[in-house]
Amino acid sequence: MRLQFMTDDKAATQLDVAVTRLIIAGWVGRDKEAVLHHIRELEALGVPAPGAVPLFYRVAANQLSQQAALEVVGDQTSGEAEPLVFFHRGEFWVSLTSDHTDRYLETFSVALSKQACVKPVASAAWRMSEVAEHWDSLELTSWIKEQGEWVVYQQGTLASLLTPQDLLARYLAGEEPEEGLAISCGTLSAIGGIRPSSEFRMALHDPVLGRTLEHVYQTAALPVVA
Repeated sequence: MRLQFMTDDKAATQLDVAVTRLIIAGWVGRDKEAVLHHIRELEALGVPAPGAVPLFYRVAANQLSQQAALEVVGDQTSGEAEPLVFFHRGEFWVSLTSDHTDRYLETFSVALSKQACVKPVASAAWRMSEVAEHWDSLELTSWIKEQGEWVVYQQGTLASLLTPQDLLARYLAGEEPEEGLAISCGTLSAIGGIRPSSEFRMALHDPVLGRTLEHVYQTAALPVVA
């Protein structure tokens, strides 16, 4: 899948990236007890427990999209803001994605639920080398629209999540990263619980360098036909 990203360097370079392998990392909290608690919460809702923690889901690369209007099946889907790290021309870059997921299908198969929905991606990116040293201070926030108003849905720093370096080391297991590899690096808990919304906004803010990656999108529900 080809994506275009603008950088914020002096030349305002545009990256033309062909993502060939997309990985979504799940259960990536640093606090193991908190992760286990969340697993039990989801089990109570019928979501199967993961076979390993963290767990790496392979998703078709053509599920990535930078469009602002998407279509989903049914009205039980919702987004999750996550850092997106990809390898391009010999270095890692950071952008922002939403692991938009079918919550009904999730009760049967987490892997299939992740495959069922398009994953929105922001149109800008930063060099990983510019944020690696202060990664934990990056601030991830998402909003959903409820009753016509934007409501904070997720909020916190990346300090509660495993670092991309840790996730990549576990996933690659000694292999060298290849051009086109992209990994969605996990998310924060939903404030007020996971719930569907057709309008989703997300941001990754860098308080050290004073910049923000942002994206907003809407979903239109296609009818479910038996």
